[in-house]
Order: sequence, then structure tokens, then C-alpha cells
Amino acid sequence: MQREIEELQRWYESQCDGDWEHEFGVKIGTLDNPGWMVDIDLEGTSLEDRAFAPIKDMEPERDWISCDVRENTFRGRGGPLKLGRILRVFLDWAHAAGDD
Repeated sequence: MQREIEELQRWYESQCDGDWEHEFGVKIGTLDNPGWMVDIDLEGTSLEDRAFAPIKDMEPERDWISCDVRENTFRGRGGPLKLGRILRVFLDWAHAAGDD
């Protein structure tokens, strides 16, 4: 997961233009079922309004993942060992869009 954290840091830094980071950003937290949540604001980035094919795999119980984009926010949710996978889904999508 080290690689994903480093890539996410670079993506975040590339969005910081003196304005974007004051209103938007990246939020990583935990869920009580248990699991992870990742919200990444897309407004003002090249990913804004870009199509994203939702991912939803809810089995098995603690190994689930769900990612989508709603209201210009990438929303990733997953089981307790899925944080790296959630970040990889976002980063692969961003790289495919040329948003490094």
C-alpha cells in the first residue's frame, strides 16, 4: 500500500493550485461495520464529470468493496483490508484519464 499512498500524495499535490485545496480534498476514515471510506473531491480537477464504472462486490462479508462517483466525489468503501484496493481503483482511473 506504500505505493498507493505515494501516488495519492502526488495526485493531491498536483491539484493544489492555491485555490482547490482550500475548498476540496481527500478524506479517509473508518466505518463501524468495520471498514474504510475514501472520499475524493473531483470538482475543479480533470476528473470532474468524467464517467466512472461503479464497482460493487459485497462478498465475502469482510472483504467487500464499493466504489462510485456521485456529485463530483469519488466514493470508495471497503472492508478492513481494502484501503489499498480502494486507492488503487481511484488511481488507475485517474491515470487512465491522464490525470497524474
